[in-house]
Amino acid sequence: MELRQLGTSDLKIPPIMFGAWAIGGWFWGGTDDKEAAKALQASIDLGLNAIDTAPVYGFGHSERIVARAIKGRREKVIVATKCGLRWDRTDGDLHFISEDAEGKEKEVHKVLKAESIIRECEWSLERLGVEVIDLYQCHWPDVHTPLEETMGALVRLKEQGKIRAIGVSNFTPEMMEACRAIAPLVSDQPKYNLLERDIEADVLPYCRKHSIGVIVYSPIGQGLLTGKVTMDRKFPRGDLRVETPWFAPRNRRRALDALEKARPIAEAHGVTLAQMTINWTIHEPGVTAAIVGARNAKQVEENAGALAFALSDDERASIRKTFEALGGPE
Repeated sequence: MELRQLGTSDLKIPPIMFGAWAIGGWFWGGTDDKEAAKALQASIDLGLNAIDTAPVYGFGHSERIVARAIKGRREKVIVATKCGLRWDRTDGDLHFISEDAEGKEKEVHKVLKAESIIRECEWSLERLGVEVIDLYQCHWPDVHTPLEETMGALVRLKEQGKIRAIGVSNFTPEMMEACRAIAPLVSDQPKYNLLERDIEADVLPYCRKHSIGVIVYSPIGQGLLTGKVTMDRKFPRGDLRVETPWFAPRNRRRALDALEKARPIAEAHGVTLAQMTINWTIHEPGVTAAIVGARNAKQVEENAGALAFALSDDERASIRKTFEALGGPE
């Protein structure tokens, strides 16, 4: 398995990380805990041994499933989780309002105060059943808390041996610049896929220049870039994709048409559209890894297959041109 160094840290991760959002059962139409644990174990067996989770994924549920799956195998796994999204307090910016798996309304607020981070870390260590978190990331910026306070808390946790490396998610270059003046920042986690390439303008160049790892999320566009989300697909209440612009009928049709134009490239390599899409993403200059979710072992095996071939420069350029022609959602 090819491993890539994460920024300036001593962490080495595979180009594909296991994304544990969906297995939390929230925003994705439920989950099967037993199948989720099997998926995580299959990922470790295949060498895709870096797992990205967060407390808010299922309000602690995702972290607990990860704990179950890695028990007895901790030394083989890179565990990444996050802080900064609280559903039990209201003193930060309101991020969104949703429902948990039982239909109870939850208000999620962005809170990156030092005392909150310290407490969240303790909770995550307990839920994950580990003594140290390999990569601890601020989930979203909290514009009301000075970055000096936030980064200071993370440095303290690192000095205490509770986390190994500090990362951020959804931070701008300006925010990362301020963070770097206080703490050794090793990674940023932005959204990136063939349909959403905004980070190419600023985040990717900044991270390449300053040797910051880039772990992208949503590389298959919440499933749309697999080609399996057809026009007749309906999503249940509470599924994140109900309100996502690219899943609206007109935009979904445009995205599926673009995939059909790129399909001959996938067929030439004997791979699925999802595998082609993931492969394209993880070989974009500056991208360290892509977070790809899976609900069962079969999906993990398909994700791993994205590492088994190489797209030519001409093929990569053709795929890019096809999706650039779409522009944004209408």
